[in-house]
Amino acid sequence: MSSIDRSQSAGGTRTYEVRTYGCQMNVHDSERLSGLLEDAGYVRASEGADGDADVVVFNTCAVRENADNKLYGNLGHLAPKKASRPGMQIAVGGCLAQKDRDTIVKRAPWVDVVFGTHNIGKLPVLLERARVQEEAQVEIAESLEAFPSTLPTRRESAYAAWVSISVGCNNTCTFCIVPALRGKEKDRRPGDILAEVEALVAEGVSEITLLGQNVNAYGSDIGDREAFSKLLRACGNIDGLERVRFTSPHPRDFTDDVIAAMAETPNAMPQLHMPLQSGSDPVLKAMRRSYRQERYLGIIEKVRAAIPHAAITTDIIVGFPGETEEDFEQTLHVVREARFAQAFTFQYSKRPGTPAAEMDDQIPKAVVQERYERLVALQEEISWEENKKQVGRTLELMVAEGEGRKDGATHRLSGRAPDNRLVHFTKPDQEVRPGDVVTVEITYAAPHHLLAEGAVLDVRRTRAGDAWEKRNATEQAKPVGVLLGLPKIGVPEPQPAVASGCGCD
Repeated sequence: MSSIDRSQSAGGTRTYEVRTYGCQMNVHDSERLSGLLEDAGYVRASEGADGDADVVVFNTCAVRENADNKLYGNLGHLAPKKASRPGMQIAVGGCLAQKDRDTIVKRAPWVDVVFGTHNIGKLPVLLERARVQEEAQVEIAESLEAFPSTLPTRRESAYAAWVSISVGCNNTCTFCIVPALRGKEKDRRPGDILAEVEALVAEGVSEITLLGQNVNAYGSDIGDREAFSKLLRACGNIDGLERVRFTSPHPRDFTDDVIAAMAETPNAMPQLHMPLQSGSDPVLKAMRRSYRQERYLGIIEKVRAAIPHAAITTDIIVGFPGETEEDFEQTLHVVREARFAQAFTFQYSKRPGTPAAEMDDQIPKAVVQERYERLVALQEEISWEENKKQVGRTLELMVAEGEGRKDGATHRLSGRAPDNRLVHFTKPDQEVRPGDVVTVEITYAAPHHLLAEGAVLDVRRTRAGDAWEKRNATEQAKPVGVLLGLPKIGVPEPQPAVASGCGCD
């Protein structure tokens, strides 16, 4: 009996829900988990299911503060639902599952499956085994079984896609536990990556993001130090691929050939996310970040010289153990010099299993909070000033889906500029679909978005828009978006230390 037959024989088509927390790598993994379940005959639960699906999968993060408490709280909420619904299953995967292993089943014995970061492809088999054997299945692989991108997928977007180029990380940052959970870096073959990109473009995708814990270290596993810049240039030769982005690089490995490739490849977008973490050389040393302030600012200067309109974003940790007021002032100095378009700011918090958690001179919470607020205030000022420089520019936007929370009330649509700035624009008379491209003139700037209040200058219907329209027409229910635990820009609640690429960038 096939997986599809089994799932339907249990009382009709079974539904699933995937709840995702953490970085882009987890988001990409969740798209694969959805694809695996649909390939096994499951159907995605309707929006707002809130645990009413037949299978609920938690894709967890071990970097966020109180990640375990949040997980067990959610599992506790589902316990009575599961008790009243025979056949319902709960699975827990991701970094926290890799870290805690049997602990999850001990604390939440109603969980059916626990799987790690290296064996997401086993989820349908483990669910079926748990159903047949009527006992929890815990399977944590110690090494990667398959690259996420080789598995079936259920992409969140019809017009944009993640493409994994490597997994794991060879860095040893003292604040980060991710390398212990994701393993050492392992690179995909360039031909496999480009074949996937070409296949995505054939499906209508017009924007791809190359994804890895440390993307510009790509090639270390295959013995080619310029492999990443060659990959960027190769993406530039793929017909129909309009935008190429990547996340996240590491300053140590960011070389001149990558800057040249970004500047000379037409579809490489003028955007760079470059984690800083701290502007203080002593703190960077304590973090085991193998660059210093001068090196970091030198990279920024080179990027700006080669790509004048590049928008540069970053990650910054406030209150790392031993950070003095003088250290913090050095971070503020780099922020002023670099003039980031946006910064993801975090308050340091201990992560069990990391060297930083055992360091002396942990900074009092009140001191960390005060420094954090000063940093956010400075970055808000700079973000607004940098956005004001966009007023009067004519930009091509890729129309986005679900990015403007107030679009319905304001009769606007939203899109992303080439540098990834969010732009809300006046809805034109003609139909515009997500994935299509519009040309607008920027009329107003806020710290975290731009407005184009005049008439749209041009609308270009695209194959990506066609792909969105085809998907929308064939789906009876709107897809449930993954629940990103990503940090907010601006003045959010204090966040723990983690970079956008899972904390090891």
